[in-house]
Amino acid sequence: MASHGSGSVRRVAIAGGGIGGLAAAAFLRRAGLEVSVYEQAPELREIGAGLVVAPNTVRLLRRLGLHEGLADTAVRLEVGWEFRRWENGEVLFGQRLDDSTRLYGEDTWVVHRADLLALLRSAVPADDLRLGVRATGVEQDDDGIALRLSDGTCVTADVVVAADGIHSELRGLVTRPEPPRYSGICAWRSLVPAEAAPELARRPVQTLWLGPQRHLVHYPVSGGRLINLVAFTPAGDFDVESWESRGQVADLAAEFAGWDPRLEALVAGATDAGRWALLDRDPIDSWTSERLTLLGDAAHPMFPFFAQGAGQAIEDAAALAVCLSDAAVPVPEALARYEAVRAPRTARVQLASRGRRGHHHLPDGPEQRARDAAFASDDPLTHNAWLYSYDAEQAAREDVPTGTHVR
Repeated sequence: MASHGSGSVRRVAIAGGGIGGLAAAAFLRRAGLEVSVYEQAPELREIGAGLVVAPNTVRLLRRLGLHEGLADTAVRLEVGWEFRRWENGEVLFGQRLDDSTRLYGEDTWVVHRADLLALLRSAVPADDLRLGVRATGVEQDDDGIALRLSDGTCVTADVVVAADGIHSELRGLVTRPEPPRYSGICAWRSLVPAEAAPELARRPVQTLWLGPQRHLVHYPVSGGRLINLVAFTPAGDFDVESWESRGQVADLAAEFAGWDPRLEALVAGATDAGRWALLDRDPIDSWTSERLTLLGDAAHPMFPFFAQGAGQAIEDAAALAVCLSDAAVPVPEALARYEAVRAPRTARVQLASRGRRGHHHLPDGPEQRARDAAFASDDPLTHNAWLYSYDAEQAAREDVPTGTHVR
């Protein structure tokens, strides 16, 4: 098997051309490595709607030279975490983000996933990306690794990165995680044209409506032309975990019948709805196997309640490039370092995201009133400094003991 020696990484093959895979390609190319990306979809597109790009992610996009493009397509949030009561829209809490730049050096943006994917693709040459082919397995030895593809071909590399999502074909070669648990929650997503949305939803604000067993989030994307809507409701017996899964707008509207009329009007503006089940997974205890490593949802799928899924994948990409850029470090040691840097961080975000579920879905009553009263002393922008001040590249350069695993 062709190789460049165990202490030198020159070529990396990436399975998956989503946000994590393209971010990895961009950072690895920036580090001077040869990269090839293999994506099973015949065209590169991002299913879904909006996402939050917080300071911990924005600073990394800036280093790729993508900040100007982000500003062209995204919306800078003026207010984050505007919590409203379900039945009348009473503002329970709202925090302006004026201090975001002072505290963390960057603003917080909201963006359509397709716009972020296109931005990352602009940092990866077309020749580095191959569409319509799926990763099916690997063969590796001390000298290199070969990635098997669905068309019967193999490509050789020094490292293979599995960035092929929550249903990764390659994850089982690295770890044997426990089957996911049924959460009882399903998520809905939709995009509403701004002209069909109430004025309340057109503001540069991330608004979260809290109600019994449900909550709904909305904010503008695509330069304000669209309103992103994501909602969480009881799943019943629905257990399809796929962003390709579709729901009925009428069913989504029924979930929020009787809520504030402005929210009902926003939902009524939707013309299409995605629906997927949230399945709960614990952090896994191994990300790497010799020359194969995991990235993004393949390593740490998480609930969306902290709006950090894409951000953590981009952090993975930046850290991985740092770890692989030192030609004097053998590949297994470099990947062990990557895992040691990233696994505790992503596990913390995973568990924090899981913890928000009960908080957002309290039924009306004493606990709900106590939660609402506690908002008065809240300061999420500062309280989440551990999240937003983090620099993935800097963390990867610092001394981290290898062999560290999540328990």
